[in-house]
Amino acid sequence: MADLKIGVMGAGGRMGGAVLRQVMETDGCVAIAACDMPGSPAIGRDAGELAGIGATGVIIGDDAASMFAQVDAVIEFTLPDATIEHARIAADTGRVHVIGTTGLDAAGEAILREAGAGATIVHAPNMSKPVNILFALTRQAAAMLDDRFDIEILEMHHKHKVDAPSGTALGLGRAAAAGRGVDLAEVSQMTREGRTGPRKQGDIGFATLRGGDVTGDHSVIFAIEGERLELTHKASSRQIFARGAVDAALWARDRPAGFYTMFDVLGLPSE
Repeated sequence: MADLKIGVMGAGGRMGGAVLRQVMETDGCVAIAACDMPGSPAIGRDAGELAGIGATGVIIGDDAASMFAQVDAVIEFTLPDATIEHARIAADTGRVHVIGTTGLDAAGEAILREAGAGATIVHAPNMSKPVNILFALTRQAAAMLDDRFDIEILEMHHKHKVDAPSGTALGLGRAAAAGRGVDLAEVSQMTREGRTGPRKQGDIGFATLRGGDVTGDHSVIFAIEGERLELTHKASSRQIFARGAVDAALWARDRPAGFYTMFDVLGLPSE
């Protein structure tokens, strides 16, 4: 089988560089195009040089439609508005579009699902395979432990992260809510300050920490008088997200148009 031809969106950024490195290290695929936002200082640069792997001959452009036309699949970790526009291009061209962008609201996620009518879309708030297993375990534990068990989700990231809670933390919250059969919007407690009063039974709480160069730590805590269960994942390299995204692209190459998640890639029951 011919190598999967991959385009890297956001190639001038840290995750874009990680994706390019992962493609170069993975059998069965090859990076042939790279793109960044118009006006980016990365435009015209060799993507490999920016990624720290030496010249590859893949020059970063700024025309997303042109890149989609050249490749079999595009991998993207960028910004919500740009990702939505690129998903529409994927639908128009029938390409595989693997999306690790976080911060998408419900309307944006709905557009990605609509794009699945014409493209093979794989989207997840976290592309790490073990993190998606953590989602599944969280949902299963929440289903098995009734609301006498308080659920708290703790996450920490580097000081440059711009959204909070993280997309992964919100994904864990949705998994816990699904296990309990409740709507996360109705039970989530995002912040606490001052005299808050006692904790409300059934709430799902979030705590956000920022500092240093932490790639991503996430814990789900089920607490009741006398004991607690903690499910934890710690990331020490962005490469894990790139590895999952490249694996997802290779998995998606033979799938029909549709909207998929990493649960589908892993063969886990649907969220």
